[in-house]
Amino acid sequence: MNLTPKQLRILQLIRDHRVAHGYSPTMQELADELGVSKVTVFEHVEALINKGALLREPNKARSLSISPDAILPDESNPIRFALVGKIAAGYPIEKFEQSDELDLEAVFGPRIGKQRAGTFALVVDGESMRDEGILDGDYVIVERRDTARAGERVVALLPNGETTLKTFFREPDGRIRLQPANPEFKPIIVNDCRIQGVVIAVLRRYE
Repeated sequence: MNLTPKQLRILQLIRDHRVAHGYSPTMQELADELGVSKVTVFEHVEALINKGALLREPNKARSLSISPDAILPDESNPIRFALVGKIAAGYPIEKFEQSDELDLEAVFGPRIGKQRAGTFALVVDGESMRDEGILDGDYVIVERRDTARAGERVVALLPNGETTLKTFFREPDGRIRLQPANPEFKPIIVNDCRIQGVVIAVLRRYE
């Protein structure tokens, strides 16, 4: 898409903010993070929209989202994923505290498959998905999207602002059930939640 380094950085900031909070940052928040004026950020955002890298819902605040066709700098390397932080697979806690990369070659060696576009990595924190083979300390590779089908493992942002990793189901009454895979944990039933992504792979390193 022929984007400038500053525009690519804005895409990264928007992605990370949406993963952590379920909505995009304000222009002022982007400006503060980048150390530039809000006018400069607005110009970059408008350019990104015109280039098809960003999408915006009209007349709605914090509605910027990244186009499915846009590949961010840290999502374009076939052996490195943006390591956004930790995801609770226990009682839900807000755990998006770090920004780094998961280098699969460094962790697992050179024989790895190709990466899908629009993906990031999280470190699992907790045992609530144990019976599906997702253990504390594992890495989950997450495809960035905001919808899920029944039975998919999702990164979900709850109404109280906490984020958790569970299996997604829609109840007959329309509510959402986030199902753990460990009898020691109870399902989370909510009227609504924001899907931040769907797990497409689990990686584990054996010493």
